[in-house]
Amino acid sequence: MLAAAGIAEVGGLGAAYAWRALAFLGAGAAVLVLGLDAHLPHRRFGLANQLTLLRATLVVLLLAMIGQPHIPAAFAFGIAVVAASLDAADGRVARSSGLASRYGARFDMETDALLILVLSVLLWRRGVVGAWVLAGGAMRYVFGGLRVLVPRLDAPLAPSVRRQAFAVAQVVALLVALAPFTPPLLARVAAAAGLAGLLLSFGIDFLASWRASARTA
Repeated sequence: MLAAAGIAEVGGLGAAYAWRALAFLGAGAAVLVLGLDAHLPHRRFGLANQLTLLRATLVVLLLAMIGQPHIPAAFAFGIAVVAASLDAADGRVARSSGLASRYGARFDMETDALLILVLSVLLWRRGVVGAWVLAGGAMRYVFGGLRVLVPRLDAPLAPSVRRQAFAVAQVVALLVALAPFTPPLLARVAAAAGLAGLLLSFGIDFLASWRASARTA
């Protein structure tokens, strides 16, 4: 609450922002607690998950800005850069400490997906790019929904450096587009390039899931 109140004060966002951020943080905390069984057999939450939690908190603070009539672009960009930078640390810390888990991997992935969604919406709200930029933010959730609705697509996907690289590239592209000092044309080019890469990556995963299910049918 203190962080949300501080950001509301510094960014001139008002009390409604702080309460909205608190509600989102409370909902996120409930989801984390409900999923703790997946963290077994590790008994400690671990530094890696704490870093991801910090990153997720920053993403939620950005999410709460979406309902504001005015979004402080430089302030939002700074928070987004810090959140994105922390992504390079949590996985490495988990592996080096021997506390890697399905819980941590899922927590990290969902935080990445939410960051991409929030950055896409913030960029669209700025009016620099069209609503097409939202496709990148929605892609993870559309693909997940398809895997639930179409059993044939539910084949497990192996860890992929390509998938991670395209996700990172998408975040970087959105950050470039969101930066207050980026010219509108460059912002649109960066956002379009990031979206194209993400479409390619999800297309590869879609075909891989389809072919894997065909082989086991």
